[in-house]
Amino acid sequence: MPTRILPAVGDADAARSVVTLLSQLPDAEPVPPVADSTQLVDTLARLAAESVDELPEIVVVHERIGPVPALELIREVALRFPAVGVILVTSDASPGLFSAAMDSGARGLVALPLSYEELASRVQAVAQWSVGVRRHLGHGGDVFTGAGGRVVTVSGAKGGAGATLTAIQLALAAQASGRSTALVDMDLQTGDIASYLDVQFRRSVVDLAAITDISPRVLADAVFRHDTGLALLLAPGEGERGEEVTDRAARQIVSALRSRYEIVVLDCGAQLSGASAAAVEMADTALLVTTPDVVAVRAAKRTVRMWDRLQIRKAEETTVVVNRHSRGTEIQPPLIRRITGTAVAGTAVPANFKELQGAVDAGRVHELDNRSTVKQALWGLAGELGIVKAPEGGHKGGRLRGDRGSVSFRRRRETEG
Repeated sequence: MPTRILPAVGDADAARSVVTLLSQLPDAEPVPPVADSTQLVDTLARLAAESVDELPEIVVVHERIGPVPALELIREVALRFPAVGVILVTSDASPGLFSAAMDSGARGLVALPLSYEELASRVQAVAQWSVGVRRHLGHGGDVFTGAGGRVVTVSGAKGGAGATLTAIQLALAAQASGRSTALVDMDLQTGDIASYLDVQFRRSVVDLAAITDISPRVLADAVFRHDTGLALLLAPGEGERGEEVTDRAARQIVSALRSRYEIVVLDCGAQLSGASAAAVEMADTALLVTTPDVVAVRAAKRTVRMWDRLQIRKAEETTVVVNRHSRGTEIQPPLIRRITGTAVAGTAVPANFKELQGAVDAGRVHELDNRSTVKQALWGLAGELGIVKAPEGGHKGGRLRGDRGSVSFRRRRETEG
C-alpha cells in the first residue's frame, strides 16, 4: 500500500523541491501540498470527518510554515490527529531542536538540504509507526480520532454585557441535548462561572498551564464535574495567577479539550489577554456579546477592530449577540451589524433581568425556570449556532455567517489593553 504524504510548505520553490524528492521515494504518494498552517489543519479535519483511513500517513512540515510556528503546528496536529506521523524539515538539526520537536509530537526530523537517503529512512520509519497506530485504533484504543470538537468563545464588548450568562446557558443547552460539553472560564482574573453555578473547587485552568503534554488523565484531574453533567475548567481563585496561562498554554489547553469533548464553550470576558486572544483565534465560532446602547456598541466596534489589527479574527468571522434587547430601543440589530461589520445572531436576548435575579443571587443559574424568556432565547441561540444535537430526523442548526467551522491560525503579533 502506498504511503500518503502531505507536505506543508509555505514557499512555492521549497514545496516543489520537497514534492519532487518525495515522488522519488519507493511506495510514496505525495498529495498536493498546503501553503500554511490553516490549510493544513482544515485539510486534515475534513479528511478525518470522513474516516481516519482518509488521513495521510505522514505530514511533512517545513520549518518556515506559517503563520503559526512549526513546533506549535506540530503539537496541534499530534493532539488532534494522533494517527498521523509528523516529520519536521529544518535547517537546524541541533539536539535542542530535535528534543523540542519530539516533545511537540513529531515522529522525526530531517535536515536541510534534503538528502534522499535520510528522507527515505525517516519516511519509512514514520509510515510503519502510523500503520501500527491505526491498527491499534481499529481495535478500540482510547484515542480521539475525529476532526475535533466544536469550540465556541463568548466575549463581552465591555464588562457586564452578559458574556458569562450567555456562555453558561449555551453550554447547558449543548449538554442537555446529549453532547459532551466543557465550559471553560478563560476570564482568568475576574471569572465568575464558579459563583454563577455555586461551585467550590480546588483545581483550575492554571494547573494545566505548565504541562506540555496534557493527557486525558491530567485533563480529567483538572476538570470539575458539575451536577448538570458539564465539565468545568474554572478560573483561578487568585486572579493574579491568571498570568501563568500564556497564549501557548491556552492553545494546548483548548486543543486538549477539543479532543475530548464535542462542544467546548469558553467565557473569555471583556479584557483581552494572550490566553483569551489565542482562544478566540482558535474558535470555530466567536461570539461578541453587546447591549443595545451607544457605549456598548462602540466598545464592540473597538473590540472587532482590535481583533482585526492583531490578526486574531476578522470582523466577518465574528458574530455579535445582542443582549437586553427590546423593540423600544433606538439601536436595533441591523444598525449594530452596520456599525461593527460583523454578523449578528438572529436570536436577540430580551431585557428581563427580574426573571434572572433570584437564580443569579443564589448562584444557581443552571436552575433557571424553563419559562424564562432569557433562557428560551439563549437556548434558541444554541440551536441557531448548531451546537445542540438535533432530534432524530430533525434539522441541525445551520451555521451563521462568520462561523468558520475550523481552526484559523492567524498569528497574534501583539497584545493590546
